[in-house]
Amino acid sequence: MTPPRKIRVLVVDDSNVSRELLTRILASDPGLEIVSHARSGVEAVSMLAEAKPDVVTMDIHMPGIDGFETTRRIMETQPLPIVIVSASFNAGDVQQMFRALEAGAVAAVEKPPGPGSPAHAAQARKLIDTVKAMSEVRVIRRWPRTRSEARLAETVVRPIATADIRLVAIGASTGGPPVLNTVLTGLPKPCPVPIIIVQHISAGFVQGLADWLTTSTGMPVRLAQHGEIATAGVALLAPDGFQTGITARGQIVCGPEPAEHGLRPSASFLFRAVARNYGANAAGVLLTGMGRDGAEELKLMRDAGGVTFAQDKESSVVHGMPGEAIRLGAATHVANPEGLAALLHSLLSQRPSPPRP
Repeated sequence: MTPPRKIRVLVVDDSNVSRELLTRILASDPGLEIVSHARSGVEAVSMLAEAKPDVVTMDIHMPGIDGFETTRRIMETQPLPIVIVSASFNAGDVQQMFRALEAGAVAAVEKPPGPGSPAHAAQARKLIDTVKAMSEVRVIRRWPRTRSEARLAETVVRPIATADIRLVAIGASTGGPPVLNTVLTGLPKPCPVPIIIVQHISAGFVQGLADWLTTSTGMPVRLAQHGEIATAGVALLAPDGFQTGITARGQIVCGPEPAEHGLRPSASFLFRAVARNYGANAAGVLLTGMGRDGAEELKLMRDAGGVTFAQDKESSVVHGMPGEAIRLGAATHVANPEGLAALLHSLLSQRPSPPRP
């Protein structure tokens, strides 16, 4: 029997120590093969045709062209799955990481520490699993922004709410950050209702995601805190390691409840709370991501009278979560990110904006 073909990996990092560490970790898995290394973005772009990798691991902070610019060039010329591997949580590097995701990178993970660290084994396993999973993701060529602006003009059907919408709940996973950017950018400013978001992301990156979305969308985005009251015009991100829900009085609940679908926070936990406490007064959105987190609970929201949305297959990095929701009949509307933004804008424009402070 012919052995299965190994996944070919190109490791891009300007640090000799980091390249050796990543190579040792990835090569320890029998399903992966390191086909080459690059010490800079320019070198990475130049060797793609010869190395023919299935997936690239990309450092974000490099001399010359950084990880964002390298990702942009690859996705505009020779698109393939790119996993951002970052050891830094400083604001500048994190902003560049999310810009790289917006440019087409499919995932971001923390660079594992050395073998002497207690966290080494778990983070090395996460890196391996992410690289293997992302190697199967379908990617498309990313055109410069000026060539894609026409998508914003697509005509969408005006959604109809059976009750006054008082809350929007969003679930997202792989490929989610740039879609959240598009959706939040397209909402009315100030937004007349609170937004609560569960985004599956590596531990340590969620605060950077909040900061990036605040800067890029013009909407205040911050981490949810247990006991606070959700406020119109503010988007709250579920924090690392906590299930996040909301009471009928609009009070945020963040707690150590068990993981669902192996996830904490999970969209399932959030959507179930919203369906129970808001019913027809809520809108639910399920975006790109692996697995089925939130799909059945989006159906609960629809059955409770809420307006529900799912991202379409063509625009999803991974269509697992929204695809399962569509299969279950959970989505009243299916659209690409620009279409989802337009639908939500239309839905929320049916109600008055909150007074400015």
